[in-house]
Amino acid sequence: MSRFDNLIETVEAYQALAAENYDRIRTLAEEIRSGFCDFLGSTDGVCVHLVPPAGAYKPKAHGDAAFSIPPRGFRLLGPISFGLAVRVTRDTDWLRLVMQCRKIGDKFKIQIEDGSVYEFSLPLKDADPEPFYEYLYQHILLWFSDHIERYKEGDYGTREIGFDFADDINAAQA
Repeated sequence: MSRFDNLIETVEAYQALAAENYDRIRTLAEEIRSGFCDFLGSTDGVCVHLVPPAGAYKPKAHGDAAFSIPPRGFRLLGPISFGLAVRVTRDTDWLRLVMQCRKIGDKFKIQIEDGSVYEFSLPLKDADPEPFYEYLYQHILLWFSDHIERYKEGDYGTREIGFDFADDINAAQA
């Protein structure tokens, strides 16, 4: 086998693993999007969307653009980020949680932008999502509760917990 053929075979194996990684994260993100909205119990429409992990966004389905790498073409094998927009009022106020996903050994870790990490055991299909939904819910609730307390104490705080609010406050509900 020539060096070139060896290189080609190695890159093909690399790309197969990159596809596996992307597919795993994409499937998990889609499940979080639908499952977390159901967990929250919204009775007046969609309350969670997948959005880009960086830059401007609107609270709507962004498809492939919701992920830090593309679904096709040459993909790097590494952590993948996505944004999760969550409606936090009955109107059209949304916040974005940015999550980075990575496989470490037989564990799968989701790190929220502020550094907190939730760990699943692989395979993901065997994982119960309810504890993760509760973790996300408590994370969001704590952010608001903490800022209420900071305000009462005279310290307004910052946005360090990993949220970004939608710029377009007039965006229509999906």
